Order: sequence, then structure tokens, then C-alpha cells
Amino acid sequence: MDIKREQIDFDILFVGGGPASLAGAIRLMLLAKQKGTTLEVAIIEKGAEIGSHALSGAVLNPVALKELIPDFLERGCPVETAVREDEFYFLTRNRHYRLPYTPRYMRNKGFYIISLSRFARWLAGIAEELGINIFPGFAGKEVLYALDQKSIIGVRTGDKGLGKDGSRKDNFEPGIDLLAKVTVFGEGAKGSLVQDIANKLDIFSGKMPQVFETGIKEVIQLPENNYFTTSRGNDIHTLGYPLGLNTPGGGFIYEMEDNKASLGFLVGLSYHDPMLDLYEEFIKFKQHPLVSKIIKNGRVIEQGARTVSTGGYYSMPRLAVNGGMFVGGSASMQNTPGLKGVHMSMKSGMLAAEAIIKAFEKNSFTQETLGYYHKLFEKSWIKEELYEGRNFSQALSKKGLLKFIHLCAQYFTKGRGIQNMMPIKEDRMTLHPAKGDVDNFVPDKKAFDNILYVDKLTGVYLSKTMHREDQPCHIIIHDQNLCVNECFTTYCCPCTKFCPGNVYEIEMDENLSKRRLKLNPSNCLHCKTCEIKDPYGNITWTCPEGGEGPGYSIL
Repeated sequence: MDIKREQIDFDILFVGGGPASLAGAIRLMLLAKQKGTTLEVAIIEKGAEIGSHALSGAVLNPVALKELIPDFLERGCPVETAVREDEFYFLTRNRHYRLPYTPRYMRNKGFYIISLSRFARWLAGIAEELGINIFPGFAGKEVLYALDQKSIIGVRTGDKGLGKDGSRKDNFEPGIDLLAKVTVFGEGAKGSLVQDIANKLDIFSGKMPQVFETGIKEVIQLPENNYFTTSRGNDIHTLGYPLGLNTPGGGFIYEMEDNKASLGFLVGLSYHDPMLDLYEEFIKFKQHPLVSKIIKNGRVIEQGARTVSTGGYYSMPRLAVNGGMFVGGSASMQNTPGLKGVHMSMKSGMLAAEAIIKAFEKNSFTQETLGYYHKLFEKSWIKEELYEGRNFSQALSKKGLLKFIHLCAQYFTKGRGIQNMMPIKEDRMTLHPAKGDVDNFVPDKKAFDNILYVDKLTGVYLSKTMHREDQPCHIIIHDQNLCVNECFTTYCCPCTKFCPGNVYEIEMDENLSKRRLKLNPSNCLHCKTCEIKDPYGNITWTCPEGGEGPGYSIL
């Protein structure tokens, strides 16, 4: 039985309520006002509120913000603090060494430390003042195409009130068809709708694989007398322990206002060891003598996780198609060497807005017309930053000293290095078979105090993640037999280790003779690591009902 769906028409629809979409919508309305043009602009966000799914390293280069809102400080931009000085350390198991030289792309002095959640809400307030329609709690579930299947005409939001078996409950609400002349996709890394478009319109043709890092992040309440009250450095980065030289990744600690610290740890998903538990590495990082000294006597008040698209320039999709554009993390806009992406996301949205205004002047929304966005990108500072880091992820995926040879060569040649367009594998293709008797594998037990060192489930609680239990599972396992047989035998089910929310568990029956995969989808942090790192491509992540998932407020 067909569902009768409401249709709402807009001129421009932004999918995702992050910095890319918000900055793009604001820039669009300011340009339209200058030209005396009236536009109906909407933003949909799958989180319950703008900012509830926003999680970032939280150092903001204000270059794009100054372009967009020159008087941002006077208008109450929620800055935590300014970076006074950078500290960059190499960690071994029990020692640390402050590096005498901070790479140019990691020099953040004068930049701002922010809560991305608060920052997004502030941008949303400005957007609403300009007349932009913002709809939190609406997940884009399906891309709508014209009859020729070659042009995007909008997005369908997800149905609400479905039972676990997909049947309609008494409170069933059908999704809405949101139609637009231009739909701008700012879903962030590994967006579900962008993947659908990639399959239909081949936007990644000729590009290097998109690669990712997963970051786990906390906000920690520190005592009044803490490390940052006596140290000039309040922007700390580390590499080395616990990952060593063969696995890409590292940590950061940033000062926040009111005696808080933002602490995070990132792991490149090109890692080889299927037994690597991302959350355990995060805890090891926190327990290192340097880090534990900085956060001593603290209390975790919020935690979250997300993936970051780090492939950069050579992995970017085509930026425009008929009726559609891609901004921010959806378009691999990330300064990977500098661990910053908010400014790039914002600028990409602003460039898209300039191209959209041109398209409306011509009353043409084809790939050719919207492709003006790509021309603007190629002439902008965002291209320069991305291009300098064009081979960075490839170098990070190398082992040992070879990694640093490539990185040094790239540093002194502004990104080219020893080999330009270095090849790289998809993250799911890099795992090696597990060593030893996997049936007898028992992960190390960690001691948690659930105050400063919390376990995975407490972390999920602190993320304020909520999902209605009685709904179709949004994590699709295509072949469960593959999981408990071949994947377990070869890789010991790495999903049980790389998921920071403990969504995946392997259970045995009463006779200990048969394994089964147990899913805990209500724990899902929406990081999408599972879809990226699953070696068999057996997991598909889809959006649950709109308004569900994490509820970040200060991350």
C-alpha cells in the first residue's frame, strides 16, 4: 500500500545542520539580501537539536568565520578560550618528550578553542534571524531523483512510528518529501545519502578511496587548580604511545572555560591489527603519566565518538551534480595535517552559496551551472590547504621510519613528497588475519573508576545517546553467518573492538557450541566506524528515526 506523503517545496535545501550547511545557508541569505532576491531556504538535521550530533577537535581557525560574520565576537560567538601556546609531545610508555618544533600546520596560536555543539547552535540562531527554516529531528532517509534518475530534486525524510518488524504503529507518521531546486549535502563523514548518490551518479569516479579516522572525545571537569592555571600552553597534541609508529593516530588536550578540558584520541582506520580496541587505546592514552597529570582529579562530564574523513584532495567527490552539491566532511574537506576542519567546512558551504546565487541568476541548476562551485574552490585558500595535505594520509599509513621520511619530504615540498598521488587502500582492506587461537582470545580487563576513567557503556550514557528500542534496527547485517564463522575465524570479529559504543557482541549458546552476533543498536553513537572498517562490507549503517542518537551539548 502506497503512503500518501506531504510535499514541501523550497528553493534550496541543506541536509545536515553542521558548520558547512549553516555557514552556507547564512552566506546564501546575505547574498540574496544584497541582490534583493527572496529565497526559501531550509536546513534539516537528524539530531534532536542543532549541535546534538556535533563533535570535533574544536580548534577553530577563524578565517572563514571572519569572512562570514566579521563582528562574531561582538555577536556573542561562544568561544571557550584563545590558544596561547602549542605543546607537541612524543610519548613512550612511561615518558614524554616535548618536540622542539611544531609543524606549521599545527601552529594554532591566536586561534580559538570552541565547543562545536555550542558553536553550531549559535550559527543556527543567526540563520533563523535571517529567515532560514531549520528543522531538527528530521533525518534525510532517501534521495529523490527526477524521472531520468540523473538529477536530484530533493530528499525524503524518514518515517516515524514503525515497529521493530517495520509495521506501522498507532503513532505512525510518514516521512515528508522536501523538494528543492538545489539540495546541498552536508552530512559529514560517510553520509548515507552521499553513498546513495555515489552509487547512482558515480561522483567518486577516478578518485582515491575515502579514508577515515575515528576519534573518541571527552569533556573533563578539572579542579580549580589544574595544569592550565600554571601552564602557558593550552593546545596540546601527542603522537607515539599507545599506538606506536606503525598505526596512525594521536591525542589532543585543549583548555576550555570554567576549568574544563577537551580531550580526544584519534586512530587512523588504516590500521592492520584486528585485535586493536579503539576504546582501550583511548584509555591507555588517558593513563599515560603526562596525560594523567594534566587531567588529575578530573571528572568526565560528556563523551562521544565520530569518524573524520581524512583522504583530502585526491579523494574529494565531484562537487556538483544536476540539482545537488556536496560540502564539508561529505566532500572530504578536512585539513588532515593540522587536525582542523571547521573552517574548511564553513568555507565550502560559503563557496557553494556563491555558486547557487549564480545558478538562480541563470535559472539553471545543472551540473554545469552548479559546477561554478568547483571553479570557486580551485581559486580559494581552502584548495591551497587541502592540496598541501594531498598525500598526508598515504604517508601516515606507512610503517615505522618510512612514515617519517615521507612526511618530512612532503613538509619541505608543500605536500608533493617523494611520490605525488601516493596510492592508498580502503580502510576495510587493510586488516591482517588475527594471530593465535581466536576462540581463546580474552581482551585485557581495564580498571575503571567511572569518574575519570569510564567504561564504554558509561561513555554511551555520558553521550546522552537515546534510541527508541521498538523500531527497525538501523544497523543492517547482510549475512550473520559470515560474521560468526568466516569473520570470527579470520579476524575475531573486529566490530566488537572498533565500535566505541559496544554495539556488537559475540555470544555463545548454553552448550558453548554455537556463536551468535548480538546487536545493541540503542548504544550507537552514529560514528559509522562499523561500515567503514568491516573487512567484508557486511555492515550497512542507516539513519534511525529523526531526533535520535547522541545528545551532545558541550563537546
